[in-house]
Amino acid sequence: MENYDVAVIGGGPAGLMGAERAAARGRRVVLLEKNRRPGIKILLSGGTRCNLTHATDARGIAEAFGPAGRFLRSALAALGPQEMIDLFTAEGAPTKIEPGGKVFPASDRASDVLAALVRRAKRSGVELALAEPLLDLAREDGRYRLTTPRRTISAEKVLLATGGKSYPACGTIGDGYRFAAALGHTIVPPRPALTPITSHAEWVTALQGVSVTDAVIEVIETNGPDRTALTPSPSPGTGEGRKRLKSRGALLFTHFGVSGPAVLDVSREVSGHEQPSDLLLRCDLLPELTEEEILDSWADASATTGRRQVAGLVDSRLPRRLAEAIVAQSGLPGDLTAAEFSKRDRRQMARRIKRFDVPVAGTMGFRKAEVTAGGVTLEEVDGRTMQSRVAPNLYLAGELLDLDGPIGGYNFQAAFSTGRLAGESV
Repeated sequence: MENYDVAVIGGGPAGLMGAERAAARGRRVVLLEKNRRPGIKILLSGGTRCNLTHATDARGIAEAFGPAGRFLRSALAALGPQEMIDLFTAEGAPTKIEPGGKVFPASDRASDVLAALVRRAKRSGVELALAEPLLDLAREDGRYRLTTPRRTISAEKVLLATGGKSYPACGTIGDGYRFAAALGHTIVPPRPALTPITSHAEWVTALQGVSVTDAVIEVIETNGPDRTALTPSPSPGTGEGRKRLKSRGALLFTHFGVSGPAVLDVSREVSGHEQPSDLLLRCDLLPELTEEEILDSWADASATTGRRQVAGLVDSRLPRRLAEAIVAQSGLPGDLTAAEFSKRDRRQMARRIKRFDVPVAGTMGFRKAEVTAGGVTLEEVDGRTMQSRVAPNLYLAGELLDLDGPIGGYNFQAAFSTGRLAGESV
């Protein structure tokens, strides 16, 4: 049996950061990674560019996680966004800030982020045990016994950083939940987050390839079974349903439904609903304009371009195919001209632009999810150290925890920060 001070399970952002910190403090550390190389998810994230954090401060990161953000305060104090940027810059992987605040490596290569983390780990003396999955974890005689296909390991302390269930092709199939549960932890049922949303409506999938750069999307829980009936000019307060979650960003129509940052951000609400088909995505396709401002612009156009089709009035601001869908969903004839565009018709279509409802079927699941919602409940972990309140000398970090934030680098920052704090604590 081989003896270590610390065994880290999982070679993702939390595991690599935690292992490096522990080894840098003089601990004898082994990192067990089931894949042949560490950080597979890092390499795939952000379109292989790795959006590693967001251009905000520690408070901004914590607030993005809502009430759960309080748990992250100590971790972010140990490693905030700027400190992390400085860390990667010092390691030869400088960063850049893109519109919207996303922080990427200046090279646009996720491999540079991973290389920096691996260099630091090796330099600190971490033993990287690759292609060596953990089969069993048990506590006996005051230490932990870890069984792999190659050997049995004894460790004084264990850091679980196995990730969640998103991107299962990376090996993140949720086995960390099994280990945590066996040691007494409560697992909030995992569900996909930051994943595309599906729709069975043919008119939605017919818009495949159409995108809107700026939209506000709300998840609406409908009041009745006829939720796909997009009736013209719905009366305010009638059939509205209950609003559940809202996000703003780009929207993309696909062959299966919708995607894009705004959609991904609200997907956790869909995946967590018992009956997703009872939901709608209500899209404000021109959030920078009020309904009255849209009407005013059309009134002027109707007076000067009377022979122009109504869809042509809309496509000056939105893609033509989407404009035609808006006309159809407003219950107006496709060949309606601006001269025939009555005040009532204008009000009807302006309202549809501000309340463009997309029927929901479900999500694309963990296979396309960027992060997992749910996991080890935070009440059982000490946020000041990442140590378990249930099992002695057990630490937990990263996506394994019941933490999920919006798109934009927030989740990577949480993984790096919780891993760093755990490494400082073991």
